[in-house]
Amino acid sequence: MVLKTFGWSFAITALGLAFAAWQWGWEAFGVVLILSILEISLSFDNAVVNAGILKKMNAFWQKIFLTIGILIAVFGMRLVFPVAIVAISAKVGPIEAVELALENPAQYEALVTDAHPAIAAFGGMFLLMIFLDFIFEEREHKWLAWLERPLAKLGKVDMLSVCVALIALLVSAMTFATNAHTSAGHADKSTTVLLAGVAGLITYLIVGGLSSYFENKLEEEEEREHEEEEKAKAAGKPVSAVGLAGKAAFFLFLYLEVLDASFSFDGVIGAFAITNHIFWMALGLGIGAMYVRSLTVYLVRQGTLDDYVYLEHGAHYAIGALAVILLVTIEHEISELITGTIGVILIAASFWSSVRRNKRMQLEGATVDA
Repeated sequence: MVLKTFGWSFAITALGLAFAAWQWGWEAFGVVLILSILEISLSFDNAVVNAGILKKMNAFWQKIFLTIGILIAVFGMRLVFPVAIVAISAKVGPIEAVELALENPAQYEALVTDAHPAIAAFGGMFLLMIFLDFIFEEREHKWLAWLERPLAKLGKVDMLSVCVALIALLVSAMTFATNAHTSAGHADKSTTVLLAGVAGLITYLIVGGLSSYFENKLEEEEEREHEEEEKAKAAGKPVSAVGLAGKAAFFLFLYLEVLDASFSFDGVIGAFAITNHIFWMALGLGIGAMYVRSLTVYLVRQGTLDDYVYLEHGAHYAIGALAVILLVTIEHEISELITGTIGVILIAASFWSSVRRNKRMQLEGATVDA
């Protein structure tokens, strides 16, 4: 079952890592491997959400999502989107950005370095909003209860996450301007940081708004189809389960694509905290995306979602850590080793906590039965 579901992912991982080592050396091998792990860890909750929705779709639409959807996820969000970010930030054309990466890596690196404050501000704000909206929401399970319980109470204040994110952006921009000695060139950079950060916030709000819209449309469609099914049963008419699934599937597919894009942002943007090499980035994130898809299929075929309830917490804490790191790197350089491993450590800790919780519940259940 595992080999059948993850076979393609294993094969692509071996080929991708071998190609990275052959083409660019062992440094590329390590970075691609870290990016793959980062993408898997950050997108674990994506797989869980996808599985919960995908199981409602019929076989045809599941295949559509797992074929066309993977093309959009891997080649669209993991390859085209990073190039677009570099092109827009560095103010060059996308073709020119790719040509520079291939033919003049030094100049490309200089352009990316110059554009890094804008990339870091945009990505830091987007990731920070994901983390804040998670941590300020009341949840059934609490990993770090001493921290999450009071923050959930604070989260009842409207727009608190937006206010906190904007304060963080202002502090980052002011610190950058102060450390830059307010010279004319750096003053422009601080303005760029503010504009890019606001753009990241707006992007998050738009993506969140679209997700909510499709979710509402889905609920309306499912409610309407349920009413039609009840009327058909009352009238003694046959009901086609496949037809009903097909009507709602279009909204499910759109909703899944918006969700998938929003989850892709954190991996793509977070990758800029590790490397500026677009091909290493695309290769590593593409390998990670394959595992996310395989995990989604595995969860659907097993008929159950994951029992490790703290993993989602660990993933969001990793997102929050990356957000802080990106904002700090506006002015200060941080080792790629620290950036790449912090998410893995948080995921491992949340997994271990989940395992301990499951064992404790099993022991309590056995005690009650005795």
